[in-house]
Amino acid sequence: MPALTRRTLLKASAATAASFALGAGLAARAGTAAPLALNARFGTAKLVEGGAETRVMTWALGDEAAPSGAPPILRMRKGQPFAVRLRNELDEPTTVHWHGLRIPNAMDGVPEMTQAYVYPGDAFDYAFTPPDAGTFWYHPHCNTLTQMGHGMTGVIVVETPDDPVFDAEIVLNLRDWRLGADGAFIAPFKPRDAARGGTYGTVRTANWQRAPQFEAPAGGLVRLRIAATDVTRIYTLGIDAPAAILALDSNALAAPRLLDTLDLGPGQRADIVVRMPDGEGQVVTIGNLRGSNPWTIATLVARGASLKRDQRDAGPLAANPIAHPDIASAQRIPLDVTATAEHTAGTSICGSLGYTFWAINKVPWPGDTPDPVAPLAELKLGQSYVFEIANRTPHAHPIHLHGLTFHILSSNKRTILPPPTDTILLQPDEQAELALVADNPGDWMLHCHIIEHQKTGMSSFLRIV
Repeated sequence: MPALTRRTLLKASAATAASFALGAGLAARAGTAAPLALNARFGTAKLVEGGAETRVMTWALGDEAAPSGAPPILRMRKGQPFAVRLRNELDEPTTVHWHGLRIPNAMDGVPEMTQAYVYPGDAFDYAFTPPDAGTFWYHPHCNTLTQMGHGMTGVIVVETPDDPVFDAEIVLNLRDWRLGADGAFIAPFKPRDAARGGTYGTVRTANWQRAPQFEAPAGGLVRLRIAATDVTRIYTLGIDAPAAILALDSNALAAPRLLDTLDLGPGQRADIVVRMPDGEGQVVTIGNLRGSNPWTIATLVARGASLKRDQRDAGPLAANPIAHPDIASAQRIPLDVTATAEHTAGTSICGSLGYTFWAINKVPWPGDTPDPVAPLAELKLGQSYVFEIANRTPHAHPIHLHGLTFHILSSNKRTILPPPTDTILLQPDEQAELALVADNPGDWMLHCHIIEHQKTGMSSFLRIV
């Protein structure tokens, strides 16, 4: 594994570290008598050293003030009802999309497709029962480049008693910010970059901190729940301690796989177990190794007498109840991801970037508009399908499907196939077969989760009836 060249750390307080290590903090649990109150509101955060506080968009629970750190971790339980009331305290419409959760279509949070906009001062009730355990996240699906780029990305943890016992849990919410040296937001994208791999942020954070440090039991097993909630950046994760991948995009591997490096695109998640060093004060570094200038994402510091845990105690995790498609009878549907001729995009109440650069099956659509394109395909409820997807561009695209989970059957770019997933990080010139059972009725978006790509045409939807 390449050595990290950037190791400047901002050490969090012991209380904050302990809170994250236990997976606590501002968490919300399912099964309450009344809906949880989740408020979309403005707040402030210190994100730039030497700069002023930044006015951000974020989420807050109940009547509490908007948090100065990352949005609250929402904790649910597999198979138990969850209810939340969104109240919009912003000055523009918003919604909540529950990324990766296979829930009823009416709860999916896509304006003009599954629900009306939630205007300032209005509220909307979401209620569903999560069928799967794992690491998910939540974000708006309205004016996404601004709202997500300004802070509205939070992590969801769906728990199950079937999981093995860990000595600590640390949740990492990875994201960039487009900020100037004074802490103020700068232009959210550059058209030239949007037509390529996307526009990167200027400040890189985990849990809204730059290279935070957390404490964990020496010799213990730590469960890392990592969510890439950035609007653009693709990560290549590396850890300089014994580590194994337990789950990808909320679905367990058949057996933990030793971690060398792991590519994680916007929208994707990973559950990783790290075996902490035995010595007091020894440090584990979690880094991004992508590109020519690797940097430290976060560090873990060993504390106390060694627990001397065996890493083999850590898995595998229980599988989620994902349907297995009947490949022999499956209908095959081609999906081509391409660039398209540039033309001006129409306006939308949920924000338009004003450009069209991308398309799916030669049709560009920015999404979130009152006049959607025709569905890519109309699927019959309960039937099996194989999507033959091809990336005809020189850039990687994390293609995310709402409301469903698919199996990657084959790829011309992969030697190891991941478990079932809702997002494929489609490499340049990659061709893959994605199989699924159409078991969730409704209109479900399919789009690139590099938001500039989504909002400039790389978006569509499937209809299941």
